[in-house]
Amino acid sequence: MAMEPTRDGFGEGIIEVGKLYKNVVVLSADLSSSTRANWFKEKYPERFFCFGVAEQDMICAAAGFALSGKIPFACTFGVFASGRAWDQVRISVSSMDLNINVIGTHGGVSVGEDGLTHQALEEISLMRCLPNIAVIVPVDVIEAKKATIAAVKYPHPTYIRLGRNPVPIITKEKDKFKIGKANLLKKGKDVTIIACGSMVCESLRACEFLKSKGIYAEVINLHTIEPIDKKTILNSVKKTNAVVTVEEHTIKGGMGGAVAELLGENYPILMKRIGMKNFGESGSPVELLKKYGLTYANIADAALDLVKRK
Repeated sequence: MAMEPTRDGFGEGIIEVGKLYKNVVVLSADLSSSTRANWFKEKYPERFFCFGVAEQDMICAAAGFALSGKIPFACTFGVFASGRAWDQVRISVSSMDLNINVIGTHGGVSVGEDGLTHQALEEISLMRCLPNIAVIVPVDVIEAKKATIAAVKYPHPTYIRLGRNPVPIITKEKDKFKIGKANLLKKGKDVTIIACGSMVCESLRACEFLKSKGIYAEVINLHTIEPIDKKTILNSVKKTNAVVTVEEHTIKGGMGGAVAELLGENYPILMKRIGMKNFGESGSPVELLKKYGLTYANIADAALDLVKRK
C-alpha cells in the first residue's frame, strides 16, 4: 500500500489553490520546508511571507491579510499554532470569524524522535473549544489536499491538522469530501469505530480482525471534528449501541470527547475512548504507537470488550 505524509497533501493543495485564487497568500513561521509551505513559495514567491520564529505575529498578520481581502494560510507545527499563538487564534481568528486557515503539522506521537516538545497532542481540544473554527484531521495525502482546497471556499476559519510520518493512502480521488460531513467506510451492526487521521487505517485493520471473530464493526472517518456530523454518528450508534473512538491525540477534550458530548446529550451508550493519556517521548513512530496503545490490536480489544458488555 502506498504511503505519504498528509503534509504533502497540503503542499499539493496549496499550489493548486494558489493557481486558482490570486488572493491566496501563505504565511510561515520559520518551518517552511517541514510544513511544505515552501512548495507554494517556489511557485508564487510574491505571495509568500516568512515571519521567523514569531507565531503570534504570523497569526495577527493573517488577520490583517484576511481583512484586506486575502485568503491566508498560516503554517507552523501544530504544537506552536495551538500553544504559543492560542491567544492570537482566539482573538484575531476565532472572534473575528474570518476566512483564515491555520495549518498545524507534526500532529500526534508519530512525529517520533523529536519527542514531546514537538508532538502536538492537545491542539484538537484547544481549537475545537473556540467558536467558528472548523477542526479538520485528514486521513491521508489525498484527503489533505481536498481539505486544503475546501478551506478556501469555507466562509469561516479552519484548523487543519497534518502529520509528518507517512501513512497509508486509503481514499481515492473520486471520494467525496465535505467539511462537516463524516465518511462511512465500513458498514456493521455490532460496534461503531470512529477515528480520525492516522487511526482510521488502524481502525480498518481492526475491523477486518473483528470480522474473523464474527463481529461486524462499522467504521467512520470523522475527518471534521468541529462542526461534528451528528446525523452520521447517531445513525450508526443507534444501530450498534456501542462505540470506540480512536485518535492520535489526548483523550481529554479531543475527538473522543466531542463524540462523548454528542452522545451524552442525545443517545448515551457504552463507549471506549482510545488515545493518549500523557505526554509522548522520543522514539520511532512504530514503537511509540505500540507503547501508547494506538494499534489495531488495541482497537479490536476495546471493541470486543464492549460487545461482551452489551
